[in-house]
Amino acid sequence: MLLLGGVLGLLLARAPGRAEPVSWTAKERRTIRSLSLAALPAVPRDPSNRFADNRAAAKLGRKFFFDRGFSANGRVSCSSCHMPKRSSQDGRQRGRGLGDTPRRTMPLAGVAYAKWLFWDGRRDSLWAQALTPLTSNVEHGITPEFAARRIGSHYRRAYEQVFGAVPRGVNVVFANMGKAIAAYERTLSPVRGRLDSFAAALARGDSAKAARLFSEAEARGLKLFIGRARCTNCHFGPLLTNGEFHNTGVPQDRAHPDRGRADGVRLVRRDRFNCLGRFSDASPQQCAALRFLVTSGAQLAGQFKVPSLRGVAERPPYMHAGQFRTLRGVLEHYNRAPRARFGHTELKPLRLGDAQLRDLEAFLRTLG
Repeated sequence: MLLLGGVLGLLLARAPGRAEPVSWTAKERRTIRSLSLAALPAVPRDPSNRFADNRAAAKLGRKFFFDRGFSANGRVSCSSCHMPKRSSQDGRQRGRGLGDTPRRTMPLAGVAYAKWLFWDGRRDSLWAQALTPLTSNVEHGITPEFAARRIGSHYRRAYEQVFGAVPRGVNVVFANMGKAIAAYERTLSPVRGRLDSFAAALARGDSAKAARLFSEAEARGLKLFIGRARCTNCHFGPLLTNGEFHNTGVPQDRAHPDRGRADGVRLVRRDRFNCLGRFSDASPQQCAALRFLVTSGAQLAGQFKVPSLRGVAERPPYMHAGQFRTLRGVLEHYNRAPRARFGHTELKPLRLGDAQLRDLEAFLRTLG
């Protein structure tokens, strides 16, 4: 009877249609380990902001971040769109302050590692990025003068403890405001998730623990992610992004296409708060990324920044203007790789089956 049961179990395990347990090659294990937060390097320095790692500046920056008084109507703060309970974004198709913005709110966890900011990379530092929504007519709607007056009346003591006496030059005060906000945002780190635990278990050779952490569907999805689906061409490293810009042929308004990086490169060059500007703390030699930035080329049209996939399941809708409501919609787009309505897509059809798309989605949901 025991022998019959053993033979029957073996036959069932090999029955047609039954999935084989997922196994991993040495190369796949190394790739998976590279995706773990355990492989995340130290936060890079920002030479353009000498207060970037100043704790007092970060404390002051946090107050600025949540203060609705830095808006024309007294109801908009940085946290209005970058909501802590929503992975530092707002869940909207497009960000909303005083009015509607043309693009989605980007998450902030791990933003200290970003070389270029915004979907089009139109700012080259976190502090310059922080200033931009403040003067936008559809976001905070204030001026540097407004910000300087409020800092002088509500934050003078805290400001002077970090930056010294409040100067008459409002742009210096405004720039320092951005540097304080950046110091706070640099403390926002991605949260360890199941992928990190799974990678650690694999690295220890603990297959039993790894099997408890990921279902077979999730493991198959991970194998696709690092293999046939080619996701790690752009979404690699602990933050699951290369931090660069690509055209993936997402739907665009034919009448008013968003040029993305093609406009961003010109805007960052003209930004008075960029690395080479008078408010930067960097030397010109420390601004190589900006100095050698390529500002022309047809390939820039329709390119947008590759977002981190950390916490991706918690952040619908997707793409730069929320064109896809679900992860499945994104995966089907990449699977088909349609022609771009603007610029030239870099995608090639994946030709994955329905079951494979389900597995891939299952894996993405392990990322939070």
